[in-house]
Amino acid sequence: MSPDEYCQQKAARSGSSFYYAFRFLEPDRRRAITALYAFCREVDDIVDDCREPAVARTKLDWWREEIARLFDGDPRHPITRALAPHLAPFDLSREYFEEIIDGMQMDLDYDAYPDFATLSLYCYRVASVVGLLSARIFGYTDRRTLKYAHDLGMALQLTNILRDVHEDAVRGRVYIPLDELERFGVKAEEFRSNVTREAHQALFAFQAQRARDYYAKAEAQLPEQDRYAQRPGLIMAAIYRALLDEIERDGFRILEHRVHLTPLRKLWIAWRAARAVRKGR
Repeated sequence: MSPDEYCQQKAARSGSSFYYAFRFLEPDRRRAITALYAFCREVDDIVDDCREPAVARTKLDWWREEIARLFDGDPRHPITRALAPHLAPFDLSREYFEEIIDGMQMDLDYDAYPDFATLSLYCYRVASVVGLLSARIFGYTDRRTLKYAHDLGMALQLTNILRDVHEDAVRGRVYIPLDELERFGVKAEEFRSNVTREAHQALFAFQAQRARDYYAKAEAQLPEQDRYAQRPGLIMAAIYRALLDEIERDGFRILEHRVHLTPLRKLWIAWRAARAVRKGR
């Protein structure tokens, strides 16, 4: 199996909405973004799958060394070997890959986030940095596009946090800031139950609005001349906004069941969003 095939399989197995956005890219950019996504999945799986934090830290340290080898021209893992040809053409920075690993390590350092300032650092590392790397792969001409990519990453991660609040709590993690739980009269252990109270709905509505504000801020900052190149991000925004709408329509009953979009609906949203951004407009 080639490095590119390894990354393709990693991306396809995840079932993520990112897969639908990648389909609209030309081959070189698609290979680069698929390798980046495979890297993110690989280091995220370390934290999710390792029951022993010490083992997870050791594996993350190995990846720090592997990133150093990648930028020294001697990658060993299929993912870094797939990334190697794209570093120079797309100006992919070493510190961004290290930031992503730092973000994954925060999951080992924190089982709950005291406030939004602390959570923002986590979101920046695991999502906004990915957005910044992605924007370089997709292509841009105006630096305001990087501000768009940063805020879109925040919006997508906040949507993930809301969708996964119950599953994360069962695994012993709470990403909604603890000071906001206190403000709404909610205890973290309640997220492990399958009961929805009005206080939960109010708290979740507050989180959803924060995500919506980031989507709006991101879109407002994307220059018109870069919209076509940044179609994959706009597709992701459309899919995740639809997910947020579905969560709201369901009454924020995310503790009772996982809200999701079907693959067919994701594909339809992706196709519609891609058509809405025409080349040259």
